[in-house]
Amino acid sequence: MSLKSRNAVVTGSTSGIGLSYARALAAEGANVMINGFGDAAAIEKERAAIESEFGVTGIYSAADMTKPDQIAAMIAQAHTTLGSVDILINNAGIQYVSAIEDFPVEKWDQIIAINLSSAFHAMKAAIPLMKAQGWGRIISTASAHSKAASPFKSAYVTAKHGLAGLTKTAALEVATHKITVNCISPGYVWTPLVESQIPDTMKARGLTRDQVINDVLLDAQPTKEFVKPEEVAALAVFLCSDAAAQITGANLSIDGGWTAE
Repeated sequence: MSLKSRNAVVTGSTSGIGLSYARALAAEGANVMINGFGDAAAIEKERAAIESEFGVTGIYSAADMTKPDQIAAMIAQAHTTLGSVDILINNAGIQYVSAIEDFPVEKWDQIIAINLSSAFHAMKAAIPLMKAQGWGRIISTASAHSKAASPFKSAYVTAKHGLAGLTKTAALEVATHKITVNCISPGYVWTPLVESQIPDTMKARGLTRDQVINDVLLDAQPTKEFVKPEEVAALAVFLCSDAAAQITGANLSIDGGWTAE
């Protein structure tokens, strides 16, 4: 399978699952725009590595996923610089763990903006470009929490359920334009996002670090193993292929059996 001559935008891709998406697409020949916050030198190192290792063009956008105008400008920049936007992966996401009655309103607003609304704004900008060229792939990182809830994650669960609904709606709207729209729902993947929520979960539930990992995180996954970022990325690459042309509006689980019940 080759994605040579395809151009991709991956939000939230300076680390974790997003960076794995970007590298997997580049490995198949796609030019890639990465996006996200972090140490400038570290981001530049990853961008340069994509170019040198895979022989593609790698560019970076610092667009803030809470700012609709910056998201639109990011898509426009990718289109202008790379020549098209063939693949959009909505991956930007944050987490906050708290009981509803204690949940800071500003954290609720931020999670909804980054985890859900940013995908809408990116789709709004990218879909006209994909329609004009007659081909596109849109993939959003949902979560097992798009299918099942956990306590103390009200904003995250709400955003991910919403993302699954947005995926279905968009898929129906563009179904005759050779554009597919799907979401991938990983279980717990060992990433900085998961690692960073362990202290909050320890506090919220009164558990030790090992108890959070084994009795909360991996308790949900029958395989008792974390999902690997590379496994999620491999599924995304398949969804970008011609073989996946009739997969659209789907919410594909990769969660070690978490949502099988």
